Amino acid sequence: MNPLQIIKKYVPFGSLAYDMLVDHSFAVMEKALSVAESAKGLHPDLIFIREAALLHDIGIVMVHEPRLGCSGNKPYICHGYLGRQLLEREGYPRHALVCERHIGTGITVRDIDTHNLPLPRRDMQPLSIEEKIICYADKFFSKRKGWLCNEKSISDVRIEIEKFGLEKLKSFEKLHVLFSNRPAPEKDPREEL
Repeated sequence: MNPLQIIKKYVPFGSLAYDMLVDHSFAVMEKALSVAESAKGLHPDLIFIREAALLHDIGIVMVHEPRLGCSGNKPYICHGYLGRQLLEREGYPRHALVCERHIGTGITVRDIDTHNLPLPRRDMQPLSIEEKIICYADKFFSKRKGWLCNEKSISDVRIEIEKFGLEKLKSFEKLHVLFSNRPAPEKDPREEL
């Protein structure tokens, strides 16, 4: 499979959307491969990680986000499940799941119900080691012009994720412990404040 060929099929080469998507996806891919290398004992599929990381955000072409050059008709949060649909049509169901499961630290049915999200009512949490690696790596990069390839610090990632609640931060910390080979903190450092 050639991920760039698939991207070019749906996103005009040289457009703002293409440049933003490809630059962001390459940064995420490089981080994901680095994480996978440090997690060799978990036997991640490096070829799959390379392909799926490049395609994880392809669904943005169907959302309305002018800052990314995307003029679709769906809200940004829909890009995961829309990417899944697109890659399933292309014949890549395993890659499709990465699209759907990489948003935040994963989206639950409870999240969908609680926040009335415009998403299919199903759990969209990373399950496979490859899905978890790409989800984790994606948190270190934003799709803001000028910042696409600048890796965020772990503290900046934590601050951004905490905006979505303590449960999401706990989910991220589980991924961080899994991929950093460090023990989890014994207690929440904010408890000392």
